[in-house]
Amino acid sequence: MTPSGRSATRRQMLAGTGALGVGIAFSGALSELFTGTAAAQGMGRTGYGPLVPDPKGVLDLPKGFGYRILSREGDQLRSGEGAVPSNHDGMSAFPGRGGRVHLIRNHENRADGRAPVPTVEGLTYDPAGKGGCTALTLDSRNRVRSERVAIAGTAVNCAGGPTPWDTWLTCEETEDRAGTNGYTKDHGFIFEVDPADPHRTGAVPLTAMGRFAHEAIAVDPRRGVVYETEDAFEKPFGLFYRFLPDRPLGGRGSLRAGGRLQAMRVPGVPDLSSIQDVGAEFDHIEWVDVPDPQAAQTPIRFQDFGRKGITHAQKLEGCYWGGRSVYFVSSFARRSDGSAADHFGQVWRYDPERRRLTLVIVFGPDTDVQLPGESPDNICLAPSGGLMVCEDGNGAQHVFGVTRRGQVYAMARNRQNIGTPEEPEWGEFAGVTFSPDGDTMYVNCYTPGTTFAVTGPWHR
Repeated sequence: MTPSGRSATRRQMLAGTGALGVGIAFSGALSELFTGTAAAQGMGRTGYGPLVPDPKGVLDLPKGFGYRILSREGDQLRSGEGAVPSNHDGMSAFPGRGGRVHLIRNHENRADGRAPVPTVEGLTYDPAGKGGCTALTLDSRNRVRSERVAIAGTAVNCAGGPTPWDTWLTCEETEDRAGTNGYTKDHGFIFEVDPADPHRTGAVPLTAMGRFAHEAIAVDPRRGVVYETEDAFEKPFGLFYRFLPDRPLGGRGSLRAGGRLQAMRVPGVPDLSSIQDVGAEFDHIEWVDVPDPQAAQTPIRFQDFGRKGITHAQKLEGCYWGGRSVYFVSSFARRSDGSAADHFGQVWRYDPERRRLTLVIVFGPDTDVQLPGESPDNICLAPSGGLMVCEDGNGAQHVFGVTRRGQVYAMARNRQNIGTPEEPEWGEFAGVTFSPDGDTMYVNCYTPGTTFAVTGPWHR
């Protein structure tokens, strides 16, 4: 996600290592990603044709596709609670009654956020927090029937993930304590949000799941284990966690019952960036109890995990469940930041049955597949197979598709200029997701905050 307040953009860091041509190395990896999933049955092999310039100058799409603007930053929420907040980020779609769809959308507002999530009684954690989520209900024709605050008073709501019981876990990507940046409560938690009726979940931090710079989560639908990534930009880098709930798969509100937070240890591998060979496997992965999940005195990644230490990785971001495994992403690593080696993106697979960790994809130059864009961010499964990848960099911003065979194609291009005519700048994409029936792609433009519904021949 956009690293506001950080010392350099990701594109600048890649440029510093001569890595502007980002590609993917894989060895059956894209096929492996979807083994056992519904998407594997119709794996996309081609794109949808060249992008057609939008005469309105908003969103370019292939021929046969169209878009509807569902919501824009600054417009009034239909609930009357205030204005649509800024910094549209992670998002997911859930089935509703009568063919309706519930969209839940994060707002990655920091303390200086320009358009905060309005505070609402019963849905506000810290009145000083400007982040949170909004929820949209759409009918079967993607017309907005309601738009309201789902949770407020949180901070830097970046990504998250859906649960098997159709709620959203929104993640705070911060470690700010009460008294910092004007906050009245500690931040760095996960919150559960019911997209159909937010008042059923309220604004309760799931403290047992840890306090750190959360990025994303994925839930094992058979065991109920929740996997969590930590987006730590500076050394010591983040950890990959699992949360063992006391009430696994207990439904809405069950995560409040608590559980154990553990961090992954790969024996003999203190830093995942040191692994560069696609297909590398590590058996007998260990999980170590986190000494202090609340990080009352010391951030978790600084804590003492014993003589064997713990395994770190720079910029752990995306996390999703596919088939029988959890996949997680390290978006880049640089020796100059303290990583053991350089790379421009890794995708790891952890199989809990075999306790096996496998490196399945490496982003980088001189590899099998070349991505024409830079800084891949959000990733989701497409209904025709393959991946949809949001671009987050400088210059033109795209949603790219990646087929099972490694073909890359442009799916959408943002035409909204947030710079000047002399020095144009386009906002990144975020939160790409699909409707439960696979007929609509929903995606956000981070700045200016805009949510789109894209329809067309997805199953072609």
